[in-house]
Amino acid sequence: MGNEKVRKQKSAKLRIRQRRVFSEAFKREKVVEIVSGQISIQAFSRLWQVSTTSIYKWIYRYSGQHQKGTIMVVQKESEAAKVAELQKQIANLEQALGKKQMIIDYQDKLMEEASKELGIDIKKNFNARH
Repeated sequence: MGNEKVRKQKSAKLRIRQRRVFSEAFKREKVVEIVSGQISIQAFSRLWQVSTTSIYKWIYRYSGQHQKGTIMVVQKESEAAKVAELQKQIANLEQALGKKQMIIDYQDKLMEEASKELGIDIKKNFNARH
């Protein structure tokens, strides 16, 4: 009697599922239902015993507006406003930095020309005094 119980348990564990192939028309029809919201991916997965990975592959293949690699950024309005403000601040700082760099370049050129006119190295003499 003990052997029969073990055999029943082993046979109960071993269930081989047959491989199924869904037609392209079926996949297209079901993708339309999923995309339109008639059925959720999870419900479809349970109903037809199809992995969610396979369903997403169908969606990427047969849906025009859902492509693999599409990224959707979800953020609150306050975060969007903060990002916009920080981008403005970065632009202002870059502008100020550009102005300062132009002044430095102008002063360097002026010192170079003055050094040529006077025949002395103004940078070297200036730095020696400090």
